[in-house]
Amino acid sequence: MAARSSAPEKRPGFFSQLKTLYRFTVEAYSWLPYLLIGILLAGVALGVGIGFLVPPVAVWSVILWGFTGLLFGVLAALMTMTRLSTTAMYKKIDGMPGAAGHVLSTSLGRKWQSGDMPVGVNPRTQEAVYRAIGRGGVVIVGEGARGRLTRLVGDERAKVQRVASGVPVTVIYVGHGDDEVPIAKLSSTIKSLPKKIDRATMAAVIKRIDSVSQSLASMPIPKGIDPTKVRAPRPR
Repeated sequence: MAARSSAPEKRPGFFSQLKTLYRFTVEAYSWLPYLLIGILLAGVALGVGIGFLVPPVAVWSVILWGFTGLLFGVLAALMTMTRLSTTAMYKKIDGMPGAAGHVLSTSLGRKWQSGDMPVGVNPRTQEAVYRAIGRGGVVIVGEGARGRLTRLVGDERAKVQRVASGVPVTVIYVGHGDDEVPIAKLSSTIKSLPKKIDRATMAAVIKRIDSVSQSLASMPIPKGIDPTKVRAPRPR
């Protein structure tokens, strides 16, 4: 039996991540290559134009400004592709079970605590409820048919209000109907909530809720996206 290697797993390099990011994005936007080429050419043209406008006008100066414009074009192309990859990711996971959990666990940042596992789930219909806690209070996110989420959302709200009385609770339903939030806007909607509690209160709320939360390890989790396969990798 071969000995197990103790060496750490090798992470993909920058260019490998960039290649994966490009392939992921171009699947959703077939015109991406033309856009990136256009951005690069625009950067070079801008640099050359500046080279002819800024004295002294010389060949070396124009070439230097053209190269500088190319670097800015590369930066702009990377930023554009990253933004498009995020949009492509939202389009791909929209409506899939587990999408809300993926967004909550990857897009809220350090000011909010959440996870990709639901705090309440209907194993038969795959409706699920997620929870995020931050300076804006407690946010309960319902994913699935809104009519069948009433009980799950109500149970979670009652639990939060029982252990964290006075802390504001916001309920958000993911979807495209009236008073619903599209998955692409879920993160920004939560982040835009006004700050209602301080850091100490937030930490206390997290501790109290965690102490009464029941483990869902034995409950079926909605089968949906695999975040490691859907997430658009970002170059580092």
